Amino acid sequence: MTTTETVRIAAVHDTTLDLAAHEQAVADPRAGAVVSFQGVVRDHDEGKGVTLLEYEGHPSAAQVLREVADEIAADPHVYAVAVSHRVGVLQIGDVALVAAVSTAHRGAAFAACARLVDEAKARLPIWKRQVFSDGSEEWVNCP
Repeated sequence: MTTTETVRIAAVHDTTLDLAAHEQAVADPRAGAVVSFQGVVRDHDEGKGVTLLEYEGHPSAAQVLREVADEIAADPHVYAVAVSHRVGVLQIGDVALVAAVSTAHRGAAFAACARLVDEAKARLPIWKRQVFSDGSEEWVNCP
């Protein structure tokens, strides 16, 4: 199976992300494990209250996310990969990142999903503006 067939979703959206759709996308009759992750907007960061986040993505963000997904999919233990990142204004509780991976066994699935999330966060050209409850704001991951 090629990584093209193994990567079921690799996308950047400005709409709500659906964890169940990502889990369904990686369904495989060989899989004994599906591990998924949701990155959710929280109401605090480093002791300050957060009121909202805004994500902006470089036009290459979707391609970079696809490259990350392809790398994870190249692992012979991985049956399927699905990952999406959201851009735009997100409120507390909104989902910013969804990832799902299927493998034969749970250990491989946990490891692959962790690599997928870590690599996406490290490499995606997506920047985050945090707006704090005191009215201040900061950009994170900006060059």
